[in-house]
Order: sequence, then structure tokens, then C-alpha cells
Amino acid sequence: MRRKIEDEREARRCLKAAKAAGVTPGAWAREHGIDGRSLNAWRLNLAQGRETRDVSRLVELVAAPSTRGDARYVVRVGELVVEVGADFDDATLVRLVRALRSC
Repeated sequence: MRRKIEDEREARRCLKAAKAAGVTPGAWAREHGIDGRSLNAWRLNLAQGRETRDVSRLVELVAAPSTRGDARYVVRVGELVVEVGADFDDATLVRLVRALRSC
């Protein structure tokens, strides 16, 4: 997960660095481990001249993963059985199934 911009000073510094590098703020953010949505929210607020010292004006919304904790899935590969919850990572499951097949 990429880190969020902490304050106006950091946002201005990042935006200035992106401009100096001649790349979009999003591309610069990806290259530097910054959450592009966070930098873009700051860019929009600064461009509109909003007073950012009043933190109640800048609210960043981040979608929360759905919490269907009761769902369970059973994967059978030959005689092997793997049971996972709905929140299990897809890529990890694929790697696990491949590892089981190689046994």
C-alpha cells in the first residue's frame, strides 16, 4: 500500500518535484511510493485555492473492503483440501494451488 500525503507542505513539495521532473503527479507518485489519489486530492484542493489549514475541508475517502466474514470456500486438488475465507487474497490462493499441484 502506498503512503498518504501528510500535510500541505509535503503536498506542495511533491507537486513541485513532479513538475520539475516533467511527469504527471500520478506518475511521480507511483515512482516514489506515494498514493496517487492522496496527491491528486491535495493538487485539486490547492488549485482551487482552498484553505488547507482547516483540515475539515479536506476529507479523503478510501473504500473499505467488504466484510463478508462468514463466507467460506473449499478448494480440492486431488486428495488435498484447502478452505479459505472470503477475504483470502486471490493471488496467494493461485500460488498455493500451484504449489499443491506440484506435490
